[in-house]
Amino acid sequence: MIWRTEVLDQLDLYWDYHLTPRLAGLTDDEYLWEPVAGCWTIRPDRDGRAAFDWQQPVPEPPPVTTIAWRLCHVAFHVLGVRASTHFGDGSLTIDTASLPVTAEDGLAALHEHYHSWRKGVLSLDDAGLERPIGEVEGQWGERPMATLVLHVNREVMHHGAEIALLRDLYRAHSE
Repeated sequence: MIWRTEVLDQLDLYWDYHLTPRLAGLTDDEYLWEPVAGCWTIRPDRDGRAAFDWQQPVPEPPPVTTIAWRLCHVAFHVLGVRASTHFGDGSLTIDTASLPVTAEDGLAALHEHYHSWRKGVLSLDDAGLERPIGEVEGQWGERPMATLVLHVNREVMHHGAEIALLRDLYRAHSE
């Protein structure tokens, strides 16, 4: 068995047959819709640059987030920054990222960073999946890279399902 193939097949199946079809036709209104007061979203900061709403420590319970927030979280935190860090030159960080404020740009970023992550995972052989992740992932540093790859799969699926639910709620709210 080739484990790299198995983990990519899992992610690809979700991406191709579940998430991507559910994102078709996403509008700017849906992307930025705030279903409740106090939502976290993507909004311009003091310099006019789009930024995540964020607070440390995260309130308990955490705020409801918009599709924009979730989609950018997946595109940048989960996929893009990690692809850049582990398989690229490390130049993409949350501080250097240009967060998209439109659905079209958000989807383009998600697709770009998904394919960067996927290409990086495809480059791993068994030894690459077994090597330690490294200190960049903090407490996971000594764990094998396979742990991170599986975690990313879970994150894409988890947040993708939340995005799909928010689309369902938006549709029901708009009817």
